[in-house]
Amino acid sequence: MTDLNDLFARLVVEGLSEDKKWLPTQFLYDEEGSKLFDKITELDAYYLTRTELAIMQDHVADMAQALGPRCRLVEFGAGSGLKTRRLLAAMDDVAAYIPIDISDEHLASSVKKLRQDLPGLRVCPATGDFTKPLKLPDIGVPFARTAVYFPGSTIGNFERGHAAQLMRGWAELVGQGGNLLVGVDLLKDRARLELAYDDPEGVTAAFSKNILAHANRALGTDFDLDGFDHHAEFNEDEERIDIYLVSNRAQSLTFRGKRFDFEKGERVHTEYSHKYSLEGFAALAEQGNFSVEQVWTDPGQDFSVQLLTAT
Repeated sequence: MTDLNDLFARLVVEGLSEDKKWLPTQFLYDEEGSKLFDKITELDAYYLTRTELAIMQDHVADMAQALGPRCRLVEFGAGSGLKTRRLLAAMDDVAAYIPIDISDEHLASSVKKLRQDLPGLRVCPATGDFTKPLKLPDIGVPFARTAVYFPGSTIGNFERGHAAQLMRGWAELVGQGGNLLVGVDLLKDRARLELAYDDPEGVTAAFSKNILAHANRALGTDFDLDGFDHHAEFNEDEERIDIYLVSNRAQSLTFRGKRFDFEKGERVHTEYSHKYSLEGFAALAEQGNFSVEQVWTDPGQDFSVQLLTAT
C-alpha cells in the first residue's frame, strides 16, 4: 500500500470511528473523481467555474502584472488547468510552474497537456497532499518571488480555523512579500447555492459517492454505493454548504478489523464549502498572515479572485 493509500485508510478508520462520522474530503479526488469534478464544472447549475473563468478572461493581464517576472508559481490541486493556462500564458518570464495534486494520474494528464500548450514553460510537478507540510522541488533556476495559485474556491472546503492555519503555512512558504492568488466564492441566496451542489443531473451525487468507490478501489473496502444518498444543504449559521452521504438503510462495514455500523438516515460528512463576504475573507486573510491587495469580481459579485501578500 502506498503512503497515500495508507493515509487514506487511517483517515477512513478515524472518521468512521467518530460519533458524527466523516470521510476525508481530499480523497474525493482520484482519477475518476477528478473526471467527475471536471463534469461538474460544465453544469448549468455550477456557476463557480464559468464565473471565475470570465473574471480571469477580463483581468488576467492585471493579475500577471501583479505577480511580476521570474515568479515561481505553485498550484495546489492542479485540476484540469484551464484557468492556470490562461494565467501562465499572460505572465512575463515565469521561472517555473509547480503543480501539486493528490492524484498521480490526473496530475500527469494535466502536465502533459500544459507542456503541449506552453512548450517553453519549466514544469516541476509533485504528488502530495497540500494540507500537509510540503517541500517544493528544486526548479534549478533563480526566481524573484514565490506565489501560490489556489483557484476554484477550494479554500472554502476548509473550516475557517483550518483555512487560517493553512494560510499561515503558505505565508511561510512564499515568504514575506510573496503572494497568494485565490478564488473565493461569495455569499448569495440559499436556493442558488444548494442547486450548485445538488444538480438535477446527479453529477454532484456521483462525485460525492466517488469517495466510497475510491476506497473500494484503493483500499479494498466494500462500501455499497447504492446504500448512500448525496445530500447538500446551506448552513446559514456557518455560511457554508454542508455535504453528506446519508445511509438509506441500516448497514455495516468491516475494515481493518473494525466493524462500522450505519443507521438508516445516519449522515457521513464528506465536504464543506464556505462562502464569504469580501469583508469576511479579508478578516480570514489577516488571521492567515496575509493582507488583501487586489480583488477582481464579476459584475454580479457572485465570485472573486483575490491577490494576497504575505505579511
